[in-house]
Amino acid sequence: MKNIKNELQNIITGNGQIGDKNHIKTIQDVLRRNEKSIQISSQNKLVKSEEEIFLKHIIEAEDLTYKEEISESNYISEGAEQKVYRLDDKYVIKLNDTIFYASWKDYFNSLLIHNYFFNSTKYELLGFKIINKKIFAVVKQRFVKADETVDLEQVKSFLEFNNFRNVRNNDYQNDELGLIFEDLHDENVLINNGILYFIDTIFYLTDNFYK
Repeated sequence: MKNIKNELQNIITGNGQIGDKNHIKTIQDVLRRNEKSIQISSQNKLVKSEEEIFLKHIIEAEDLTYKEEISESNYISEGAEQKVYRLDDKYVIKLNDTIFYASWKDYFNSLLIHNYFFNSTKYELLGFKIINKKIFAVVKQRFVKADETVDLEQVKSFLEFNNFRNVRNNDYQNDELGLIFEDLHDENVLINNGILYFIDTIFYLTDNFYK
């Protein structure tokens, strides 16, 4: 568990470079460095509206606008936080406005943690769309077709085996890693050929993550 925590800390706090292939890590690093440059403490985070001004500058400067048309004919579904569209036979794209997160940095942290734990359904950041002056991240993910209804008790057993304790409903926490893992209902965890696939995850860091 200690090795996992060290690896996650390195992923979240390690420095990346503009122009590398991992756009998620690139943007997360830029937002984190910007937060540090204006000396904002963890108790007084950058106001999200101010963060988005900076993010729009990065999108323009690094040409990170997703230029492909997203056709409504490819629309699949949506939840409170995102819309899902079919990209091709193997992948979907998701438009997310980070409504569940206090900051964009927190959202990208969550994607990086997801990719660490769930490589089979990893996210790839394709770019951003600005729709009605609102920023949406456009991410690509493998399309998983469920072949049976997931048993949430099976999900609970799997997570508890991996030291994520159930704190309420479909929300979990790993105190040793300093992670909160939420909203694991039967639309966010699918089963195919007896294998669990986590497709829509929400991770938050606790103060213990950095200890």
